[in-house]
Amino acid sequence: MTDTTVFPDPTYRDTVLAPLFDGVKAHYAGGMAAINRAHLVMLAETGILTRCDASRIAGALREIDTQIDVDALTYTGEHEDYFFLVESELKNRLGDLGGALHTARSRNDMDHTLFKLALRGRTDSLIGDLLTLAEGLLAKARTEADTLIVAYTHGQPAQPTTFGHYLAAIIEVILRDARRLDAAANGLEHCPMGAAAITTSGFPIDRHRVAALLGFEAPLLNAYGCIAAVDYVTGLYSAMKLVFLHLGRLIQDLQFWSAFEVGQLHVPNSLVQISSIMPQKRNPVPIEHMRHLASATALRCDVVIGTMHNTPFTDMNDSEGEVQQAGYAAFDSGSRMLRMLAAFVPACKINGQAVQRITDAACITITELADTLVRDEGLSFRQAHDIAAATARAVIADNAALAQGHDAFVQAFKNAAGRTPCLDAEAFATAVAPETFVARRTRPGGPAPQALAQAFSTYEAKITDLLARRKTRTDRHLAADTALTAAFTQLLET
Repeated sequence: MTDTTVFPDPTYRDTVLAPLFDGVKAHYAGGMAAINRAHLVMLAETGILTRCDASRIAGALREIDTQIDVDALTYTGEHEDYFFLVESELKNRLGDLGGALHTARSRNDMDHTLFKLALRGRTDSLIGDLLTLAEGLLAKARTEADTLIVAYTHGQPAQPTTFGHYLAAIIEVILRDARRLDAAANGLEHCPMGAAAITTSGFPIDRHRVAALLGFEAPLLNAYGCIAAVDYVTGLYSAMKLVFLHLGRLIQDLQFWSAFEVGQLHVPNSLVQISSIMPQKRNPVPIEHMRHLASATALRCDVVIGTMHNTPFTDMNDSEGEVQQAGYAAFDSGSRMLRMLAAFVPACKINGQAVQRITDAACITITELADTLVRDEGLSFRQAHDIAAATARAVIADNAALAQGHDAFVQAFKNAAGRTPCLDAEAFATAVAPETFVARRTRPGGPAPQALAQAFSTYEAKITDLLARRKTRTDRHLAADTALTAAFTQLLET
């Protein structure tokens, strides 16, 4: 029979406390050490603890950090969690003084600071992966600026454009997603320490000093919000989810383009697996792996966001250890997917023969014929559209390329306009050439060389700005590590 007077109950220990403890070992122990050191430095600098007492605590903390193998620890229930284990170790070494470190703080403000520290590094890495992908796609887009492809709408061949133009559209989405992630990263840059349980403390603590020593931009202002607000979690995982939801659409196109019946995307042998029974098959299975990694990442983000639904605005376990640990899996699968995509797209090539085949079969340049008739023949666009449509129907019925359809065009023109067109066979062939179609789309955002070059310059500037914003944060974090080490060392030497 379970002794109901002794904490923890064995089932509670095994199903809740032990898994949480293992999560702390994997994700938070380093952050706990940093928080302990920063808080101790502040207590000494404000005179809340004497330099002598602070020095003794610093020495004990150093012993704990160097003597305890966190990875080898097994949860026994002797201590409720890792925080109490550290405090017990301090008391074993210092007696009652070991409890002085917890002056003016709570597990509440410590927990959210730990989560922010853990998320901070992961978010920085994810932004790095995303910007590396953007840089790789931009380089590929520049290389493929003149490479014709068939653009599809509603699953059907629509118009010609270039691979560079298509990739530019993807880059724009990535950069908007990166900006959202950057904003979410900035949401991690305000420190909860000093909020204590709910209302700060009656001691003369210096919240700005602790925030600076931990690399935060500033304290998070409202103490209640420090322990109750979880928008730093929901905002981050919402921004993350959009990255992988949007990239999943690119991946779907890669799958469609590489299908045998379409074939406009050639995947190199290094990224193709062969069937175990059908030797003729080229299976671009990395696409499928990227697709499921993107979906898994988006859904893992949903788990975190959904767990916050209808929770009270207060300190709560719903936003803490277990859900935070679950969320880290999203960073892992997301990083794997981004790195694979950054390698995959630059390695692929457009199959020009397949593009030409589809261009001819589907008359995808016919819109430019209608535009040309408006410009050169003085027709309304609707009349020009009807003539172009009749021409396309006739050419497709004859199983011929549009460039060979001048006779059909002349007949359609006479039927509609009651006269012979000025457009001769050579001018007609020029008008319906895919190169002409692209070259005439010179407006901002179009695939013509000058328009695309201007877009590329814009993307490069945005990538540079995002990299600089990322560097500002990482430089602050690194400088804080140096400052914390120096301040803690001074305590040890007191």
